[in-house]
Amino acid sequence: MKAGKDFDAVVVGGGVGGVAAVRKLASTGLSVALVEDRLVAGECHYWGCNPSKTLLRPIEVFNLAKAVPGVREAISSEGLDVAAVFAKRDAIIEHLSDEDRVVSLRQAGVAVFRGFGRLSGERTVRVAHADHTEAVLEARHAVVVATGTRPYVPEIPGLAHARPWTNRDLTTMTQVPPRTLVVGGGPVGVEFATILTGLGSAVTLLVRGNSVLPNCEPEARELVAQSLRSRGVTIHFETELSAVARPVPGGPVAATFRGQTIEVDEVVLAAGRRTNTDEIGLETVGLQGGGAVCVNDYLQAVGVTGDWLYALGDTTGRARLSHISTYHGHIVADIIVARATGRELEENELAARDAGSLAQVIFTEPQVAAAGLTESQARAARFVVRTRTACYPGTLTFLALFRDGFQGWAKLVINAETNTLLGATFVGPEFSELVQAATLAIVAKVPVDLLRHAVAPHPTVNQVWDLLVAPESERAPAQKNANSLIYQAG
Repeated sequence: MKAGKDFDAVVVGGGVGGVAAVRKLASTGLSVALVEDRLVAGECHYWGCNPSKTLLRPIEVFNLAKAVPGVREAISSEGLDVAAVFAKRDAIIEHLSDEDRVVSLRQAGVAVFRGFGRLSGERTVRVAHADHTEAVLEARHAVVVATGTRPYVPEIPGLAHARPWTNRDLTTMTQVPPRTLVVGGGPVGVEFATILTGLGSAVTLLVRGNSVLPNCEPEARELVAQSLRSRGVTIHFETELSAVARPVPGGPVAATFRGQTIEVDEVVLAAGRRTNTDEIGLETVGLQGGGAVCVNDYLQAVGVTGDWLYALGDTTGRARLSHISTYHGHIVADIIVARATGRELEENELAARDAGSLAQVIFTEPQVAAAGLTESQARAARFVVRTRTACYPGTLTFLALFRDGFQGWAKLVINAETNTLLGATFVGPEFSELVQAATLAIVAKVPVDLLRHAVAPHPTVNQVWDLLVAPESERAPAQKNANSLIYQAG
């Protein structure tokens, strides 16, 4: 059975980007359909950012409490109430139900189709429902592909049979494995290691390269590795998993790497993501599936005539970050509305400007907050670069009021020709709150000399900026040569 429907726009994929797009489109009066075969709100809300940060926050607060005199004496040393942590997580992810979200979207005027959507030609999407019926959706103006990613499972002997955990299993776990092997040293891997060790698991971390967080500044990588080790995580660099065996379902796992075998209770994969474009009909419009959809700065698919096919967020490969997906969703909606009303866009009007200014926070202890380019990335892009670094507290001795053992590090990457910010990295307790100011400076191309006049209130962590933007003559020698720091666990 087939049912035909006509809409101004059809969005395939109900993650944060897709939802942002359909809400904005519907608010302008356009008819819009959203196609999703899983939970509306997507990976970030149910199995990614939201649950993982809900699990990390109690660990962070507990460690902070132990570092604040007058508080540490009043708390139990027995550790966290893990059941209460999981209960809060369950509330945040709405017990894996999207019923309220779907109702809200329909009330906003969005037609929500439960099923798997695939392109079947120009401006056409076929939706296969679970009951074997099919809907054919025709888009007058635009189709938006927002199908996201899934975990990459390496082809390692015995791994699939051992049923390794992915982000979905880790973020919805109901029990903490006593011993865990985490595979992957990127942001997801180090956050998973932080969660597991913080909740009491004995963690071994396998990293294929010679450092964690390979896309971060070297100092940030070392600080995170030092902190993980200080909390009991065993790290193996330049190491790959070679074999896995789980003779009894649900029983211990034997994991082999570098000629040694260890026994753990779960293997957790954080070895990358695959783009969900391999079965969505891209070949029917002249594109190849299985990888990212190449887009221009208007997020229109390159290679498709008529400018009717768009992609956003993870599907584009520009950045696998939920806040960028949401940003793309808003931009796409604005472009579609403008074109639907016959308005020609001026050069760079409504173009996505995320390239070169991406901000990210890695919620390890210490937190790593970064925006824009690292020094090596800037030099590879042929910018003339100068940098400023600082260690903390340094001359900001009042930072000790926030916690005993307050330590941090930061770096600005500056375009020496324009004296504007290309990138910034901050590593330290609660340093995530510093990154938006850096993003604003990068996007607005604010001269670094002008930033000193953006005076941070005292006493706040925002004053970390003071040591970075002070005139060179006022910077202490220790800050001019801040190249190393030992981070001590709280």
